Amino acid sequence: MPELGHVVFYVRDLQRSLDFYAGLLGLEDIGRIFDGRGAVLTGGNSHHELLLIEVGDAPGPLIGQRIGLYHVGWKVGDSLDALRKMYRRLQDADYPVEAMSDHGVSQSLYLCDPDGNEVELFVDNPAVDWRTDRSWLQDPVRPLELFGEKGADK
Repeated sequence: MPELGHVVFYVRDLQRSLDFYAGLLGLEDIGRIFDGRGAVLTGGNSHHELLLIEVGDAPGPLIGQRIGLYHVGWKVGDSLDALRKMYRRLQDADYPVEAMSDHGVSQSLYLCDPDGNEVELFVDNPAVDWRTDRSWLQDPVRPLELFGEKGADK
């Protein structure tokens, strides 16, 4: 059964949002990503239950310029095999997967729900101890080769 793993918000003012989520609500601020424009917060149950990305006041139709929900992440298992199973399930239903990413600390599929809300389906990387090692915050996002080279074994 999937479990809610994290929520990502676009915010106008990162510090103001940190004052609320870390200062007032008590989430732990564990570090920055995206050249300091993103803040990673945890309640201690996952490497991040909340990611805040500052986009400022810039108006416009681009995804990086809106305020509010970016996406929700659902943990779908504990291994790449579980993610492969979910991918196959989506393919069998002819449901489009928009992207696949390797975040170092986790591996993810991205798709949109019927109303266009972005959904991330992910599994954690068991080789990364996010509780004691925060070096994953500096890892670049890489394309995910879920089935090895060039999609073999789909």
